[in-house]
Amino acid sequence: MITVTDKSETVLTGIGKMIDAMVADYGKFGYHTENTEVRNNMFNEYKDGFKTIVGQKFIKVVNNGTVKAFIVKQDDGKFKMGDILKAASWRAPAKNSARGNVLEAGYSIQWTGPLYLRGYN
Repeated sequence: MITVTDKSETVLTGIGKMIDAMVADYGKFGYHTENTEVRNNMFNEYKDGFKTIVGQKFIKVVNNGTVKAFIVKQDDGKFKMGDILKAASWRAPAKNSARGNVLEAGYSIQWTGPLYLRGYN
C-alpha cells in the first residue's frame, strides 16, 4: 500500500499520481521473485498497461483489461470531482463511498486498486 501525499491541480494530473503510486506498490509486490528478467518483464507489462477511458460521469482507469478504479469527473451531489471509486464491474463503480480523491492528498492505494472499506470484503 502506498499513500499519495501531495495534492494535484487537475484530475488528470491526480490520476497520473495515483497510477505512479500503484506502479510503485506493484514494484514492491514482486520483490521476492528470483528471476529478475521475469520480474522486470512483469513490472514493465504492468507499468505500460495503463489507460484511461473517459465516460459521461467517470474516468475509468484500466490496466491490461482490468478496471482498477473510477474517478468522478464532476460534482454530482453524493461525490465530488476527483473522488476515487472502486469498480463494482467493468461498466460501473461501487457507489457506497469514495476511497480518496485524486485532487487531495492523504489517500492510500494498492497496485490492485483502491482499498476496501472496513467491514466490506
